[in-house]
Amino acid sequence: MDSKKLLSLIKKEEGTKLDFKLKLSLEYESNKKELSKDVCAIANSRGGRGYIIIGIEDKTKKIIGLEEKEVLREEQVQQIITSRCEPPIPISVDTFLIENKRVCVITIFSGEQKPYQIRENGAFYTRRGSTTDTMRKQELVEAFEENLNFFMETSMINKSDISFLDNNLIKKYFKNKGIEINEENKEFLLETSQIITRDKDSGKINCTLGGVLIFSSFNSIWLPQNMIRLINKVNKNFDETIIIQGNILEMIDKVEKIISDIVPKEYPIKAIIEAVNNAVLYRDYSAFDKIIEVNIGFKTVIITSPGAIINNSNLSKYINQSKRNMWLYEKVITLDNNKRFLNNGLGLLRIKKSFNNLGKVRFINSVKEDYFKVVLPGVNIVNKRKN
Repeated sequence: MDSKKLLSLIKKEEGTKLDFKLKLSLEYESNKKELSKDVCAIANSRGGRGYIIIGIEDKTKKIIGLEEKEVLREEQVQQIITSRCEPPIPISVDTFLIENKRVCVITIFSGEQKPYQIRENGAFYTRRGSTTDTMRKQELVEAFEENLNFFMETSMINKSDISFLDNNLIKKYFKNKGIEINEENKEFLLETSQIITRDKDSGKINCTLGGVLIFSSFNSIWLPQNMIRLINKVNKNFDETIIIQGNILEMIDKVEKIISDIVPKEYPIKAIIEAVNNAVLYRDYSAFDKIIEVNIGFKTVIITSPGAIINNSNLSKYINQSKRNMWLYEKVITLDNNKRFLNNGLGLLRIKKSFNNLGKVRFINSVKEDYFKVVLPGVNIVNKRKN
């Protein structure tokens, strides 16, 4: 968007894809909720891109502007929207100088993941003229029918750069599928496989969330939550805190090597690795403020993954847990030459069996706190095993 386009928007009346606000302070929880609700409603409404323009008096269209301290930061808005709306809604935040006054514009892109939902209350919102309202049954049915792609991983990552995708990994993926990729068919194959996606309005190509998670070693530029923090309390030869980033297979390979080096060989190391693999594959990647944590101690080893298992009513059913990120799972099993994930649905059962007669394994599923934990006996059980 440029200043000319912004001025033409300011002349229009508020509607399903346009909202004016005089100020927007994100210090207060109520304002964060209201912003999420408005963005969700505009994203669910029919049409192309939507806009929330801040610094404008909505009735008179007078440009009031914002103080420098009132200007919105894109990272802050992204975090609020991503943590409260499901699937993540692609947005951008820009600041313009109009008549020597600062005006902020939140652009809500036309994604293919409709209908979007507010996590906190489960509501689906839409715009009726300039008013935000809950979606009715028929509107929901139509939205689901229109957008049959329900994979969160295919959400567009705004301002992502396809040059950061690893061409060797892409070639390997299609080769393992029995497909030869070349310059003539590359864009078509990447788009149809939803590794990249095209913005409906501008035609600009962006990566999808899954595309950068699987095929880019530099995905933390856009997805800082894609991280494993390993806390080592048992081996003084290694750092106490180790951060692991990269594409998903890189992270799995790195963490496997590090854990094998840190933990005594007599410990059921494969159980930790299995729990970490599950976390990497099935975590909730829309939780921008949460990361995977592996805490290795003498008394307990705890693997914490963002995203509770919602579909299961008791712990015994976790053995057959549904796979949250099926798009990612398909890519990983295609790329992994070691075939580590083909029987992954039985992973939690294998973890339990690894500690028969050695100690208790616990699975903690917290819907309220939105995490899943695997709690294993600590490395002190090595002494028990020796005896």
